[in-house]
Amino acid sequence: MFGADVNRRAVLRAAMAGGAGMGLAIGLGAPAGARRPTTADESTPGPRIAILLFDGITATDAIGPYEVLSRIPGASVVTVGKRIGPVHTDTGMLTLGVDRTLGQVPRADVLLVPGGQVRDVRTDPDVIRWIQRLHRHTTWTVSVCTGSLVLGTAGLLRGLPATTYWSMRDQLAQFGATYVPGRFVEAGRIITAAGVSAGIDMALHLTAKLADDQIAQALQLLVEYDPDPPFDTGTPEKAGPELVRLALRLLGEPGLR
Repeated sequence: MFGADVNRRAVLRAAMAGGAGMGLAIGLGAPAGARRPTTADESTPGPRIAILLFDGITATDAIGPYEVLSRIPGASVVTVGKRIGPVHTDTGMLTLGVDRTLGQVPRADVLLVPGGQVRDVRTDPDVIRWIQRLHRHTTWTVSVCTGSLVLGTAGLLRGLPATTYWSMRDQLAQFGATYVPGRFVEAGRIITAAGVSAGIDMALHLTAKLADDQIAQALQLLVEYDPDPPFDTGTPEKAGPELVRLALRLLGEPGLR
């Protein structure tokens, strides 16, 4: 619409300069071209956000919330894993990059644990101990999809309401958690989001907590998050048993999640 050479942020600022949406100016962060912080360190004025990455991760579990949280004014985001470098997503067709090792990130205001094929993560004592250490000092510890099972393994969900990916709901009980339906569930300073796309809903809710409602609303507009899916089959209750069986076949072995 505007041409490939036009920066989206410049377009938004031009609109505001003309009087449209003046109240959203605070939600746009630094001027176009300004360098944004990219690591979770003490020098950043906003929340320091650490996103755990691992082989077998579901990409949108991390990238969906990242698209929102990284745009909070002053926020810094760092990706953390066992080793610096690429990790393969659960489809095997995409890689994401780890910026820092576990030992290089001893503190964060927000810890985000995505889901995917979490079996190896749940049995890795280094990762579980790191999550437990960070959680002692976080303002918010959050998960997306089967990331809640990782939090459960770390002992963080005992006695709490929580949610997770729809095919793994019954797994929450083993951690002393109570499954609650919903796109996300807030329990104290822990927020668990349901599957994949629900991470965006959770991130907007978390943005309102970290900043304010106006920032969150402006960022929803900035990422143009206005869901209008062509089908109404986004939960097993709506989809029915035949589509549930098909979805599980497409997913592959459910136990991998």
